[in-house]
Amino acid sequence: MNKYQTLASNTIVLAIGQFSSKLLVYFMLRFYTSMLGTDGFGDVNNIINASALLISVVTLSISEGVLRYALDKANNGKMVFSIGINVAVCGLVLFAAAVPLVGLIPMLKGYEWMIFAYVCTGSIKGICGIYVRASGRVGLFAVDGIITTVSMVLYNLLLLGVFKMGVPGYVLSVLLGDLTSIIFLTFTAKLYKTYRPFGNDRALYRSMLRYSIPLMPTSVMWWIVNVSDTFMITSILGSSANGIYSFAYKFPNLAAIVVGIFSQAWHMSAITERNSRTISNFYTNIFSMMQTVMFLAASGIMLVLRPIIMPFFGSEDFQSAYFYVPLLLCAVIFQSFNNFLSSIYEASKKTSHALISSIIGAAVNIALNLLLINLIGIIGAAIATLASYVIVFIFRINDTKKYLYMKVFWAKIAVNLVLIAGMSASVMFLEYGLLQNLINCVIFIIIVALNFTTCISAIKLILNKKGGRKAPQEGK
Repeated sequence: MNKYQTLASNTIVLAIGQFSSKLLVYFMLRFYTSMLGTDGFGDVNNIINASALLISVVTLSISEGVLRYALDKANNGKMVFSIGINVAVCGLVLFAAAVPLVGLIPMLKGYEWMIFAYVCTGSIKGICGIYVRASGRVGLFAVDGIITTVSMVLYNLLLLGVFKMGVPGYVLSVLLGDLTSIIFLTFTAKLYKTYRPFGNDRALYRSMLRYSIPLMPTSVMWWIVNVSDTFMITSILGSSANGIYSFAYKFPNLAAIVVGIFSQAWHMSAITERNSRTISNFYTNIFSMMQTVMFLAASGIMLVLRPIIMPFFGSEDFQSAYFYVPLLLCAVIFQSFNNFLSSIYEASKKTSHALISSIIGAAVNIALNLLLINLIGIIGAAIATLASYVIVFIFRINDTKKYLYMKVFWAKIAVNLVLIAGMSASVMFLEYGLLQNLINCVIFIIIVALNFTTCISAIKLILNKKGGRKAPQEGK
């Protein structure tokens, strides 16, 4: 297979395994919102978001090092995996002593040891899954995604629906889903034979840590950009407001899931193809394709937001969430662009530059959140998130030129963004009815027509046995 076919194959396998399982979670949203209410839904998101931050900090983002070094065939895969587990275990032991400090945060008080257990299972699951994917067993990784999600949903039905355990029940369901995944991968991928606690290469230890440690504060900064607004909304406006905002973010995250599945396959290709003679064209083509996917996904979600999504997924208490979705969708578009550009830093081992840009984004996000949430409420958080992603994109698109030339079709991006802005204004400010739906349908058709050429180019590149040496001619 050429590099485009390999990327497409990995993406399809991951999509089969993950997108269907992620959709299952979305179909459960109505159940979650009715069982938890706006306050409980907000508290759950705070707990999960805090745990996601702690996983990165406690493990020094070693999972990213496992991916990067396991994909390099010059390294011993067993040592890479073992180093990743050892670093995570050491971090978890140290974290155990600091768990009571988590309770000093009012919105997390009472959940300290549950968060610790969540961080433990999440850390080990993440390393196991990434190693399996990096070692080429993408199909097994996809199957694990299905098993994890289905088991989590079953635990949810039991703990929330039968035992009425509320917030602790939801968090415990996620924790048990991760534990199920660890057990599944340990035996199916024979990870118990791969792991060796002692005798690993010290030079490889140091190299992996030098690569991963700058990504830990980078993850902290992205956490600030992604989820600090939920904590600020809770602090300033209360848990109910945060529940509505968190619910609104679920649907932009549906677009993020689409590009996230692609990114998992793409980051593997970016690393393995980093020395290719046609790497510049490769990046140009893939960035163009990814833009098309994001613009189509964002416009598609806005098209069905009011007539289908809100009535189906949200109970009456959550209906106002539609107003925040368009801005968050625009933020996710730029988030995907930034994620793509980060692959240049990772392939070049310039992770410190990823940190610089993320610090800028986090600083902008915090400043705007403090200012705008107090002034205009929930919508201020959405504006702050969008602004921070746009600023990081401007920094990265200029900074990455030092490491790789990539042609960007600015005119096409601009036209797509104007059309997306038109749909956003329609959804947010027009009264729901025939006129709004007609306007959104027309704009959606225009976006599809505008991006049709890229779709055809993508198909040609995948089918081309030589791998496609020419970039899509979208600038013409």
